[in-house]
Amino acid sequence: MDQFAALAFVFIAGLITAIATGIGALPFFFVSDVSDRWNVALWGIASGIMVSASLFGLVLEGLANGTPLQLGVGLLAGVALVVVAHYIIEGAEVNPKKYEEADFRKLLLILGILTVHSFPEGVAVGVSFADLGLGGGVELFGFAVPLLAVFMTIAISIHNIPEGLAISIPLRTMNVSNWKLVWWAIFSSLPQPIGAVIAFYFVRIAREFLPFGFGFAAGAMVFLVVTEFIPEALELGKRLPRGGKVELLAGLSAGFAIMIPLAFI
Repeated sequence: MDQFAALAFVFIAGLITAIATGIGALPFFFVSDVSDRWNVALWGIASGIMVSASLFGLVLEGLANGTPLQLGVGLLAGVALVVVAHYIIEGAEVNPKKYEEADFRKLLLILGILTVHSFPEGVAVGVSFADLGLGGGVELFGFAVPLLAVFMTIAISIHNIPEGLAISIPLRTMNVSNWKLVWWAIFSSLPQPIGAVIAFYFVRIAREFLPFGFGFAAGAMVFLVVTEFIPEALELGKRLPRGGKVELLAGLSAGFAIMIPLAFI
């Protein structure tokens, strides 16, 4: 299989997940605000999708391709990436109002912050395409695409929609136009196709690292859910009855309900 064609295919898959983030900005074409109740539920759905995709997709594939020790090392490495990235950018504050006038240096800072959240998701997509063109899976545009890759691309795309909404809300308060909301939502996920290509290329040339790669992607995503998504949902739900926990649990359940059937097709 042509290496360039494979890399381009994986890049497009990652780009699709990034573009899906822009869908999160579309509600503002019809309403001026999104309630805290819906916002908490959407964060719950995103978290449920991420955890179920990690457990029933990446972790199971990691165990099928290697040992629990290899998977565990990968999981810890994924957690370490997020911890180190947060440490490096800790204290960096970005005012959404300044997105419009951002100079090159500020854009680099913004991209660095967003990469912390988006890059691991891109890695998950890239690793899931490790068997692209090697037989099995489904035929798509002349490529034999692994079912895991289809599963992960759908999972990350659905997950990115509430993430795009979360990015759009503070920008909306600064009177950023609707189409620019869509652009900045997509921009926030542009590291995903880049991460997908890097991860795919790495596991293709060094397949012995494949179980570590699955663990790495799963560890980073689950850690992001525990340290970022769920705390964000609970913060938004403070003013709701029971602190928004009912909405969060409903969203988590919905996220699992969406992805578990796909995982066992």
